[in-house]
Amino acid sequence: MRHADGGFSCQTFGGLRWRGWTDPVRRARQMLSFALVGTILTMGGATTHAHARLVLPDEVAVAEPTGPVRAIAGWADFCARIPQECTIDTAEPSAIPLTVAVWRTLQSVNRRVNARIRPITDQAHWGLVDRWDFPDDGFGDCEDYQLLKRRMLVERGLPRRALLMTVVIDETNEGHAVLTIRTDRGDFILDNKTDAIRSWRRTGYSFIKRAGQDGPAWVSLEGKDGTAQVATAEP
Repeated sequence: MRHADGGFSCQTFGGLRWRGWTDPVRRARQMLSFALVGTILTMGGATTHAHARLVLPDEVAVAEPTGPVRAIAGWADFCARIPQECTIDTAEPSAIPLTVAVWRTLQSVNRRVNARIRPITDQAHWGLVDRWDFPDDGFGDCEDYQLLKRRMLVERGLPRRALLMTVVIDETNEGHAVLTIRTDRGDFILDNKTDAIRSWRRTGYSFIKRAGQDGPAWVSLEGKDGTAQVATAEP
């Protein structure tokens, strides 16, 4: 999938060393350091309290499938290589109860993957036009970000059946992959272009198709006339 992602890299700073100071100065510096740590811990506690007051999003509409369609070729190849990632367990719920804990998990995973993976095209990465895979080497394009998020969310106990790889047309009229989270409050989108988790109707994308919940076939998000379900970018 082609994309217009941005990427962030984190700069790591080496540990500070206390050297070249007299004992009184060293003690004063250490006391200042301890005071700073206490301030940070206090701020951390304030952040925790803020998280405890986290407000869940209002209920939103769902993107309605209109019938089975062929899966993306890159997905089919991915499933042939890693079939356990594509097995559908119909005993799992098709939608996740959206609790505060689940919402925090979604936010954390979305931010973490967006920050740690650097964007690269499949051609530059694999020498192929389109390949779906986990970005375990730290590089990937849009679908690779979402596959990693999906895996991490499953590892945290969310049902794979409710985490759906989805193909859209983005704001630049290019093909793009996102992850749809089906919840009891509607469908929300995890996207490598933003850390914000938005309802599908607020992405500004045109939705083409997504993975199915009852078998290997994907489902269309287009009408009988081939018109995609169009979202807006309004807040």
